[in-house]
Amino acid sequence: MADDVRRRAAAHVVVADLDAPDPDDDDRHHLARVLRLRPGEIVTVTDGAGAWRPCEFGDSRGSGPLLRPSGPVVVEPAPAGELTVGFAPVKGDRPEWVVQKLTELGVDRIVVLRAARSVVRWDGERADRHVERLGRVARGAVGQCRRVRLPRIEVAEPVDLLGPGAVLAEPGGRELTAADRIVLVGPEGGWSAEELALAGARSTVTLGGAVLRAETAAVAAGVRLGALHGR
Repeated sequence: MADDVRRRAAAHVVVADLDAPDPDDDDRHHLARVLRLRPGEIVTVTDGAGAWRPCEFGDSRGSGPLLRPSGPVVVEPAPAGELTVGFAPVKGDRPEWVVQKLTELGVDRIVVLRAARSVVRWDGERADRHVERLGRVARGAVGQCRRVRLPRIEVAEPVDLLGPGAVLAEPGGRELTAADRIVLVGPEGGWSAEELALAGARSTVTLGGAVLRAETAAVAAGVRLGALHGR
């Protein structure tokens, strides 16, 4: 019943405080000017950490709050086991597209990789700016798919993620299994010999017979992980 309320709501947004839900400027514009919601329509809000509640949309031209709580806070348990997809960024806005789709697919952690053969590298302040932008993309995707948890977005070296449950996407690898929870997708130039050696022969997995673009492979990894783990 609670899930039905969230699906049928006119919109779904992330807010800082569920007791005093105040959308940011972008969400205010989207609700009032793009969706043109009417007073009394239901909007669900989430704190991005697993809790949400229904609210009534108010009068965007009035002095009162734009959203008024109209139901109790619902706390949803976290899924069993965290799912992670890491990908090496490519030029342009493709990283934003990858984060949007992985968020919609229910991936818990999204890691931008600094792989040995990465053409695009995010370091220092540049990485911070990009991660902040990707966070905004993830917030919008949460509203689209009605998730109640924001994914964690990080920048890391592949070696930092290798360990139990972690695999590299590589042509000729084995099939993904339910024991795999971290899938790393390399850059357009592929993994280096050193990265493959660190992962080990049993830690490479195939994403199918076709040669996929790097960003497509990242989304394919999210689809397969989600299917294996009931997402």
